[in-house]
Amino acid sequence: MPSGARALVILGTGGTIAGEAASPSDDLGYRSASLPVAALVNALQPPPGFVLESEQVAQLDSKDMDFAIWRRLALRIASHLARDDVAAAVVSHGSDTLEETAYFLQRVLAPAKPVVMTAAMRPATSRRADGPQNLRDAVLVASASGARGVVVLVAGAVHAASDVRKIHPHRVDAFGSGDAGPLGRLLGGRLRMERPWPAAGDGSTVDLTRLANDDSDWPWVAIVASGAGADPRVVRTLVDAGVDGIVVAATGNGTIHRALEAPLREAAARGCAVLRATRCLAGAIVDPAAPGDTLPSAGALTPQQARVELIVRLLERRAAAG
Repeated sequence: MPSGARALVILGTGGTIAGEAASPSDDLGYRSASLPVAALVNALQPPPGFVLESEQVAQLDSKDMDFAIWRRLALRIASHLARDDVAAAVVSHGSDTLEETAYFLQRVLAPAKPVVMTAAMRPATSRRADGPQNLRDAVLVASASGARGVVVLVAGAVHAASDVRKIHPHRVDAFGSGDAGPLGRLLGGRLRMERPWPAAGDGSTVDLTRLANDDSDWPWVAIVASGAGADPRVVRTLVDAGVDGIVVAATGNGTIHRALEAPLREAAARGCAVLRATRCLAGAIVDPAAPGDTLPSAGALTPQQARVELIVRLLERRAAAG
């Protein structure tokens, strides 16, 4: 490493950004997670004063993301960020579960150094591939002065892990931040911040090293949709099967179908953790000033993020109990 240079560590997990198709005109019928992260990094030029390192943490289509990879990824990021010579981490990831992984990493790490996650909507072999630009932009954001926390960079927009959500299945600008809006944007190769970086903290009290190398130690949290004709048997079946937590994808301002209210309260009484999240694409649940016996809400979190939040809370509860 050149004297005085700092490292940007790029961690690969697969996804479309590492995908290949038989034809450069095929943006949909590709095989995800084909190229190693080193092949993606070789095409990058580091910013002045920085060097690039790469590490393959996983290689999968992110629709198949699991807790064991979350654990491994979080531990590898923490290990690299603890190095004095490392300025930031960049994570190449599939778009399907990017919002969940980003929220998990912010929740358990809350890093003082930046962790910039990026993805692509077209495979690396596409003649219109968006991954190379997204990765270059992610490296640029990671090297920005004052950057911290877990953020997502796609299509020139920087989103906070607490706000980001996938809003389109195949458009290149497939991510948004709801009412909060992006943290910033890259314009003409320069980063313009519109909101402060995510707060740094001590992270979660969960000791990931004490979890098994598979999914066996993680809480089981399910999402139940509230809507027309909602069936209470779904909740009762989950509780009888031993579910640890339930997130209700609620209508409107966190409202729940009357058929689900009683079984959800019964579930909470039996020790099952319950959170309400709105299924609306933007906005947050705002409870009355005197909520009474309202089931707790997840505020502005999406149902997917609320599920991650509940998983981490349950892990913290277990850690506190010894």
